[in-house]
Amino acid sequence: MSKKLATMVRRVQAEARVPALAAALHRADRPLWEHQVGPAGAESQFRIGSVTKTFTAVLVLQARDDGLLDLDDPIGRHLDLPAYGDLPLRRLLSHTSGLQREPFGDVWDTLLAPDADRLLAELDRAERVLPTARRFHYSNLGMSLLGHAVARLRGGTWGEVLEDRVLRPLGLSATTVQPTDRAVTGYLVEAYSDHAKPEPPTDFAGVGPAGQLWSTAGDMARWGAFLADPTALDPDGAVLAASTLDEMRWPLTTTDETLWSAGFGLGLILVPQGERIVHVGHDGAMPGFLAGVYGRRPAPAGLGDGTPRAMGCAVLGSSGTAVATIELAHRLLSAAVEEDPAEVPPWTPGEPAPEAYRSVLGRWWGEGFEYVFFWRDGVLRARGADDPPTRPPAVFAPEPGHPDVLRGVSGREVGELLRLTRAADGTVVRMHWATYRFTRDQQTFSGD
Repeated sequence: MSKKLATMVRRVQAEARVPALAAALHRADRPLWEHQVGPAGAESQFRIGSVTKTFTAVLVLQARDDGLLDLDDPIGRHLDLPAYGDLPLRRLLSHTSGLQREPFGDVWDTLLAPDADRLLAELDRAERVLPTARRFHYSNLGMSLLGHAVARLRGGTWGEVLEDRVLRPLGLSATTVQPTDRAVTGYLVEAYSDHAKPEPPTDFAGVGPAGQLWSTAGDMARWGAFLADPTALDPDGAVLAASTLDEMRWPLTTTDETLWSAGFGLGLILVPQGERIVHVGHDGAMPGFLAGVYGRRPAPAGLGDGTPRAMGCAVLGSSGTAVATIELAHRLLSAAVEEDPAEVPPWTPGEPAPEAYRSVLGRWWGEGFEYVFFWRDGVLRARGADDPPTRPPAVFAPEPGHPDVLRGVSGREVGELLRLTRAADGTVVRMHWATYRFTRDQQTFSGD
């Protein structure tokens, strides 16, 4: 398997003409796989560009979980700003604030980024180019504001807070704000010759929370695995609760309304890979560098495609124009699952359903359609009788102190109540799910 992956990496390096290319694949059931081509080793650092945004987003959600902010707070509640203080944090995280892409000035022309104080002071010279909540519009400026807000709440710089609250706890020791002596050079490879021209070194100062970090492929593969499957790397939720990462991965907007090929959550790009498969992470681009860092989400037990736990991939390249660098991360994830899938755990008998719910099990009818209610892994579940096996079932949990009232915790009608009606002998004879009546036989809405 490793030979096939290595061949894929070497082909991209040769065909896309990338001076140095490093790839790594992390999964819980195998040792870390790494491969480099060109003047790069396992410890070589590359600029990861906008992958940095995923770290800033995690810091924001940490602060929310710690009660320091609410995602619907206006940014002006946490930063003293001359303009746009009304923009909600949630909109800045999902790039739906309408704020212009870059800070005021020709940053990409001069390569002179403002420091944090100047970036904030000059915010009134930037534009809100679209109405808030209208559509996706990528904004480095918006993500930078979030990074500085968290830094102010925590009482340090953005880099200090990141090191203390994310990098060190997850063991990402090769990820740094400034390049080390292991950093590779980034290049522009000329379109019509094989000449590679070094890009100038850049420090993006106040825009750092949107794109400053340097890292190795190994560190970033681990980070991708965390974004997809946090309980495998952070079982106690010390960095971030798994439920919070679920929230971050929920798509809030599409990135391109003409293609619908990717979505955006709270700081995370979501790339569908077919039925039930999603890659979650981010691309990165800086002068002379491109990066693709993604994790592959494991499907629920019994519905998997062979994706192992804690699966993440990173591909880092030292060419600013070799887009195949980013695409390779997705291809390596898919190839690894296809060629070397996770072991299929054997089925083992479980405990019977509790007596109180046994009369719920089986087939019911609601709205003219048939559903199957069943007990598995200690919870009541339901699915449409004609649903494909890959569609996740509804999962219910009883309301505290009310065993005959259950709430959907995932799947269809999540959050809605399932109310049980019993006959005199305790048998469930009717149910109401999201207020719709469910009966053992097919009935009209009038009960005929």
